[in-house]
This record gives sequence, C-alpha cells and structure tokens, in this order.
Amino acid sequence: MTHADPAAPGIAPDLLADLLAFIDTPQTDAASQTAASADRDDAAFNALALRLFAHQFQHNAAFRRYCQQQGKTARTVRHWRDIPAVPINAFKDLTLSCVPPEHCERVFMTSGTTRGDVKGRHYHPHLQVYDLSMRRHFAERVMRGVPRMRMGIVFPTEAMMPNSSLAHYLALAKEHFGTDDSAYFIGPDGLDANALRDTLLDVVKQGEPYALLGASYSLVHAMDALREQGVAVKLPPGSRLFDTGGFKGQSRELAMDDFYKQLSEMFGVPAEWCINMYGMTELSTQFYDDGNATLPAIKSGPHWIRSRTVDPMTGQDVPKGERGVLTHCDLANFNSVTTILTEDVGITVDGGFLLLGRAEGAQAKGCSMAVDAFLQAARA
Repeated sequence: MTHADPAAPGIAPDLLADLLAFIDTPQTDAASQTAASADRDDAAFNALALRLFAHQFQHNAAFRRYCQQQGKTARTVRHWRDIPAVPINAFKDLTLSCVPPEHCERVFMTSGTTRGDVKGRHYHPHLQVYDLSMRRHFAERVMRGVPRMRMGIVFPTEAMMPNSSLAHYLALAKEHFGTDDSAYFIGPDGLDANALRDTLLDVVKQGEPYALLGASYSLVHAMDALREQGVAVKLPPGSRLFDTGGFKGQSRELAMDDFYKQLSEMFGVPAEWCINMYGMTELSTQFYDDGNATLPAIKSGPHWIRSRTVDPMTGQDVPKGERGVLTHCDLANFNSVTTILTEDVGITVDGGFLLLGRAEGAQAKGCSMAVDAFLQAARA
C-alpha cells in the first residue's frame, strides 16, 4: 500500500490518502465482475470524484467561476458525469491549479504543435499520484506479469526534457520495470543508431525478451536509421514494442496499419505485442490497447479514470456506437481538474473506446465554442 505524505501541498491529507489507496487497490476483474461488485466500484469512483470536485471547486478559481456559470456547485453535482468538463485548450490560456504554481514540484508542458509556441501547462504539487497511476497501470497493461525486463528508450531523458510528461513516464518505466542494462538511445546529438543496432543484435544473441519504448515518431526515425544500415531483427519471444503520441509532423507520416506492419517486420514482434499508449499532458493517467493486430484497437483505462463520448455543442453523451468527442474523468488529476473535454473523436464500444483522430467540422467547432465559453466565464 502507498501512503500519502501528510506534508504534501495542495490537498487534504485524508483525501490524498484515500485517492492513493483507491488507485492502489485492485478491482474486480471485468470478466468475473458481478452486477453488485460493479455497482460498488461505480459508487466508490463516484464518491471520490465528488470529493475531488468539491476540492477543485473551492481552490481552483477559474474552474469555480465556470462551474457557477453552468449552475454546477458542490451541492448540486451528484454524479461524476455531471462535473463540468474543461476544454483541453484551456490549459494553454489559464493556470488550472489548486495551489500556486510556484509551490508545484513539476510542471508538465505540451508540445505546442497545435498553436505554435503556446503550450499547455499541467501543474503537479508532487508526483505521488502521477507516479502511482503510471506504475500500477503500466505493470498490468505493458509488463503483463513480468516484473522487469531489458528496455530500450527511444526518447530523450528527463534531464534533456524536464517539462515533458512522456520523458518522466519513460524514466519511471526504466526505473521500476527495466533491468540494469536498460538504456536510452537518444542523446544531445540525436539518435544513436549504432548503439541501438548493437543492442538489438545482442538481445537476439542472448535470447531474452526485450522492450523497445518510444514516441511513435522516434520509432519511425529508428526504423529509417536501421533500414539504412540494412538491419532487421527478430526479437526473442515475449518481446514487446511500445509507442505513443503519433507523428506530429516530426517524422514522415505513416498510416496506422503501415506503421504497425513496419514495426512488426523490422523488429520481428507480432502485432499483438505492439502496444500503443493514448495519453496527454493534461491527464495523469494513460490508456492502452492490447496490441494492434486489429485496427483501430480498443483503448481502455484503469478503474480510476472513466470516459464518455459527447456532442461538444451540448456536452451530452452520444449513443453508444456513434462518433463523439472523448471526455475523460481522471481522479489522478487531483490538482487541476478531473474532467477534460479533449479534441479527439472516438466511439464508445464494449471494453473501452476506439480512437478515430482529431475533431473536424462541426465537432471541431463545438470544441472551439466550448473553449470560448470556458475562457469567458473563467476570466469574468
């Protein structure tokens, strides 16, 4: 069990302790879950979401003003689905934090690819909750029962990118799940293709499972560099590939099926062991699929995050099986806002959701209008 630090800033010790305990407590397996246990899990999630909403309503001034404009207060909101969703772009225009930014241990910043140099900022008074969230879910969805394995990281270190949530995430993966011979392959001079090549050949020789992790675009660069050297390998059984983030104009674009086909062929890893993570700087919890043998693959999260697909014009859920904009309620977002309206289109299906891409047309207009409404209310 993970215990809360009573001196941790920005949240009452009992609420922090209950949040950490909720994340750290295994839930009933979905396949064997009864209606009664599902109701208990839902009730526990809802109770904690409402406590966090009350905390954020009290201490996050911009969020409080928006909620009041919507007629939502700690007295009137009775279910997590009724917590007002904050448009993700609001993180670029406002300080969404329950404590002063100068009291935060870490500030994660977005890449700034959608609005030039304007970066979203996510303030973390401490990383107890973020780190536990990452470790618990990564162990289940990526490691799948293996305590540690040799890892290669095709992404910069935390020292190189101190404001990158992905750099921190991958550092946690290496620290808590990697063996001592795990290594980074991107340094100040870029990709060390020779070191990557030599490591892959050594892994094949040793015959032990290997995990190669990185941003989607960095894995494209790695494949291009290995291809130039005439290198392709068949990693040992049990190896896995991990990617996240898409391409964002930082490498050649690949269709999803081409990308995973090339990954599988270059490294000799079956598509069902090519795992994609869907996450964002503005969240403290990540979603995974169970491999990419079938596309698009179903994404799902752990028991401390819930997702909806909504019409951004109304904020109401769309029927299951229809396209809507993804909205996530992440209990690990204790210091900012739990509930975020993304700009990603998805379809709710059994077991999770299908991620279809960025909002366009009327859905993009609805997201833009939601941002305008939030900023107008928050700055009033």
